[in-house]
Amino acid sequence: MNAPRSGSLPIRALNTESSTREEEPVSPTARLLDSMYIVVTIGLGASINQPDIRAGIQAQLARHPRFCSIQVTDEFKDGNPRWVRATVNLDDHVVVPGLDPDAVAADPDQAVEDYVASLSTLPMDRSRPLWEFHFLDFPTSEAAATVAVRVHHSLADGMSLLTLLMACTRSAADPTRLPAMPPPPARSGPVFARPRPPASAGALPFALWLWSYVVLAWHTVEDVVAFVAMILFVSDPHTLFKRTGGSDLRRRKRFVHTTLSLDDVKFVKNAMKCTVNDVLVGTTSAALSQYYFRESGDTDTRKLICLRSILVVNIRPPASLHRVVEMIESGESTAVKWGNKLGHIILPFHIAMHDDPLEYVRTAKKTVDRKKSSLEALFTHVIGRVIVRFFGLKALTIHYQSYNNSIKLVLAVDEAHFACRRLLNDFTSSLRRIRDAAALQQGSGQRQS
Repeated sequence: MNAPRSGSLPIRALNTESSTREEEPVSPTARLLDSMYIVVTIGLGASINQPDIRAGIQAQLARHPRFCSIQVTDEFKDGNPRWVRATVNLDDHVVVPGLDPDAVAADPDQAVEDYVASLSTLPMDRSRPLWEFHFLDFPTSEAAATVAVRVHHSLADGMSLLTLLMACTRSAADPTRLPAMPPPPARSGPVFARPRPPASAGALPFALWLWSYVVLAWHTVEDVVAFVAMILFVSDPHTLFKRTGGSDLRRRKRFVHTTLSLDDVKFVKNAMKCTVNDVLVGTTSAALSQYYFRESGDTDTRKLICLRSILVVNIRPPASLHRVVEMIESGESTAVKWGNKLGHIILPFHIAMHDDPLEYVRTAKKTVDRKKSSLEALFTHVIGRVIVRFFGLKALTIHYQSYNNSIKLVLAVDEAHFACRRLLNDFTSSLRRIRDAAALQQGSGQRQS
């Protein structure tokens, strides 16, 4: 999410306690994200128990090294910002907004959506740690109450923030028990890694294993060259997905969401022999294509438009909740790799109208498989500053989050640029068309066999 540029300057410390408090340099990646926020909206199954939640925040999250620090720049030193420990006053970080009761009673869902959208343009006070909890204690169609957590992106990326929030919760029945987490994925190591064959397998499997790394190196060089060439010479075509007039960080973002069936996604995955990510990328391509041709009025549905998108990749080794708790209790930020550990894959996105909806998934699988055989994500992590400079902060951001046998789809959109509800519906209808086509294909295959 975007934060106003005017609030992105660090505090200058002239004569404070900073010289005697623990200090760490602000990483280049954190400095790059100085104008961005993360907002997490959490639906609760019961009304907000403020004393319990405040006590939990004070005992856990507020003790985390990053969440009890501020960014300080000392003009008498090197001029670079540093993390300096500060005293946390919980009242500065817990917000209970006074919303219009008539608006809440008329449409509580819209009241939550409007309030969360307002957080995208509100600056944060740089004299205190950059995080907030906003309590919206009234029922909506999906929850008994809502908590919106806003965190400055320099503190963490989304994956580490979610892990931290989970580590700060406890079972209601047993306050000493951490929440149960799903088992880690079966794959370990980098996505490009191939297991080395045993010596007994012979020379051919060993040669193929070596060749896979030759292909990896070639694809990486190819992607890096293409990336540089794209920055210098290539721009996206002018479509309704491309923001005009530059990137105005003061524009408000609206967050809309819907729930997709994880069972439907897995059905397509099994029918197409691909991955869940392949299905989601294909669904996104289908939805954006449907939205483009309807909203633009373009009647040439035979054309193929290629756009660039940024696919965010987590390059952080997984950390257990127990290790995060140990970091909080010890106060040592080095106990767990923290901060923003994200790589970016420049993913070509195809806007087209296909007679067969499964073609979107086939194209997505081919593109994603090719990107897996490359170190592009590691390269783009190193040069993230260039990515943001040349690609800017986009008018549309798409989030998928699996939860409780469903997939939460969240769109962060420039509300002046998109018909967000129609776009959201396009995702739902596109997955339904893809699922129906997969069922039809599977049924035809069974009849033939």
